[in-house]
Order: sequence, then structure tokens, then C-alpha cells
Amino acid sequence: MAKNTDSNLYTVLFASGMVLIVGTLLAFVASSLKEKITENKRIEKQQNILYAMGVNENDETSVEFVSKSVVAAEFSKYITKQLVITGTEAVEDPNAYLIDIKKEAADAKNPNYQRRLPLFIGEKDGVTLYIVPVRGKGLWDAIWGYIALDDQLVVQGVYFDHQGETPGLGSNIKERFFMDDFKGEQILDGDTFKGITAAKGNADPKNMNKTDFQVDAIAGATITGDGLSAMLKKDLKMYVPYLKTLKQ
Repeated sequence: MAKNTDSNLYTVLFASGMVLIVGTLLAFVASSLKEKITENKRIEKQQNILYAMGVNENDETSVEFVSKSVVAAEFSKYITKQLVITGTEAVEDPNAYLIDIKKEAADAKNPNYQRRLPLFIGEKDGVTLYIVPVRGKGLWDAIWGYIALDDQLVVQGVYFDHQGETPGLGSNIKERFFMDDFKGEQILDGDTFKGITAAKGNADPKNMNKTDFQVDAIAGATITGDGLSAMLKKDLKMYVPYLKTLKQ
């Protein structure tokens, strides 16, 4: 007896079967790739942190990370300590780089949750650096980065990235001409936190003034720049109580 493939019952059973098969296959693929995905995330985070503190393979204009084959060794070499800050306490944690700051921000919406803030302490060329992770919202999607500060809270390097900013405009937050402008910028005015603003119409386009708490914004990327400025002020501010103790 031939099947009636035009019946509603057949259509429902066929669709349900396909959903089950595809769902099973996707679950298998996700499970089999989980370890690889986790490893790639570790490599990317470590490369980004190292880049911010000046450990990279840049030439004069390029953005080049240390290679995947040596990133774990370089991370162990240059990162001397990892801390997790909760409230007024800072405790050492060798896996602080695995903290998901996006999830921490979501969990912190619960007033009973005490947010964990990872902080990375490194040393390069005899200078101790404090690397702070930041995350915010650009024009289209998430933006994030790492800010390396010395013990006077002067920026020594940054790395920024994005999920889907406009090519040639907002996406330029990860280009050298923008990131290099942050070197030497300060985040405190005396004892008052100011942050750093990507300022449209900045009167210092060559970024010679390092005490104005501004860098020149990217032309045509106003919303991305505003999001980046808000990200820096919001996330750096959370670390200020601890960072101020470095200056005492």
C-alpha cells in the first residue's frame, strides 16, 4: 500500500523526524567540538591580554598576535599573577582569565550577586602592568577589549575587538591607528576617575595631549565610539577602588 505523502499526518511526522535527526546531529557536533572551542577561546583571550601589554609580533602598522604555538608559554612568562576582585577583596586565581565577564554582568543584575572582576598582572621590560578586561555595546553588537595600565594608572597599551561593527568604520577600533592613540592616556584627574572618551571634533587629532582624557574618534563611527567610551568608563570605574591602592 502506497504512503499518502500529501496527508497532514505524514507532513507532521516527517518534519518531526527531521527535527529529531538534525537536532541529534547538531548536539553531537557541538559535543565533539566543545573541547576545541574552549581551547580556541583560551588562546584568543591570552593573545588579546598579551597584545594589550605589548607582547605581540607587530611591525610598524600591522596587528599581529603572538602565534598560537607559543601563546601559552608567553602568557606564563609575562603574566605573573591573576586576581579576582569581589567587593573590596582581591584573591589570587590562576584561572581568572576563564571568567566570562558577559555572564558576570548579567548575573550582577541580581542585587544579591557579588560580581567577580578578573585582573591580570604582568611584567614587561621591568614595568609592572595591570590589565583590565572591558566589554560593551557598539552600533550593531558587542565590543570588548583589554586595557593595560601601569602603577600610576597611565595606559600602556590596549586591544579592542568587535562582533559586527561596520567594515571600514566602527570595525576600525581594532586597527593600530586607533588603538595606539590610547598609549600614555590617563584615567584619573587627581583622585577623580575620568575614563577616556573617543571624542568627535577632538581639538588634538594627533593625540599629543595625554591629560585631556580623550582620543580622536573614528570618522563615521560615532555610535561605535560612544559605545566604546561608555564601555571604558563603566568597566574601568569598577576597578578604580583597587587600582587606587597601587598609587598609595
